[in-house]
Amino acid sequence: MLENISQVLVAGLGNGAMYALVALGFGLVYSVSRYLNLLQGEFVIVGGLVTIWLTEVQKWHLVPAAVVAVIATCVVGMLFQRLTLSPSRKLAPEVALMVTFGGVYVVRGIAMVLFGKDPLSLPSFSGEAPYTIGNVAISTQTFWVVGTLAITSVALWVFFKHSLTGKAMLACAENPNGAQLVGIDLRTMAMRTYMLAAIIGAVAGVVAAPLTSVSYDGGLSAALHGFIAAIFGGLGSYPGAVVGGLVVGLLEAVATGYISSEFKDAVTFGALLVLLLVRPHGIFGSGR
Repeated sequence: MLENISQVLVAGLGNGAMYALVALGFGLVYSVSRYLNLLQGEFVIVGGLVTIWLTEVQKWHLVPAAVVAVIATCVVGMLFQRLTLSPSRKLAPEVALMVTFGGVYVVRGIAMVLFGKDPLSLPSFSGEAPYTIGNVAISTQTFWVVGTLAITSVALWVFFKHSLTGKAMLACAENPNGAQLVGIDLRTMAMRTYMLAAIIGAVAGVVAAPLTSVSYDGGLSAALHGFIAAIFGGLGSYPGAVVGGLVVGLLEAVATGYISSEFKDAVTFGALLVLLLVRPHGIFGSGR
């Protein structure tokens, strides 16, 4: 019984770390622009698909393929933000949401043409044999995903705590008008935020590709799970994104392991509803 619980928790940890990475991207964009960026899921898909194409079709080594995939995804994020969601356009949040929703289908269509409709996957970075603790099997790729989340979280903390660009982004999030008065360019900060969110999404897509198949139309599902994780933790809170992602992953794993995979979404949304009734701003949300 204990081993079964441990196996379920391990499965939830891997998925939860993936959701947390997507939630971090959501939080970044929302903090600076107050926009919900549904394109965050597409960043994950683009990063995964480009890496798979370069390694499996073009026979590149994984490291340069991943670097190119991250750069390509970053360019997609930068261009989308510059062409549609620049602060100079002063779009209402609900309009911006619909713009990103349209962007999802633009990216999805391009990905379908370039990479086809069939789901693709990568081999595990450290071999296919799982690591075992007692009777609990842990995919080696799970360590990569969890490790990536840990490194990304620490890197973001250092970035916002010790870099001028990070502090400028925080200033834009706290007080946009005040940030402008001291000479911070909101347009530049917004573009850099989207680029950073795209980088995080692409990295998530690369490390998650061996765990699950990557398809051109999987972006909305990734975005939905990441958004739920962000809401759980408190939208705009970076510790909340990590905690929220892990909570959502564990809830899904428990629902799948002890009820049915058909009910995992119902359990997750039910828990989210209860949380929002008790604490509307999420676990770490400030309510701003």
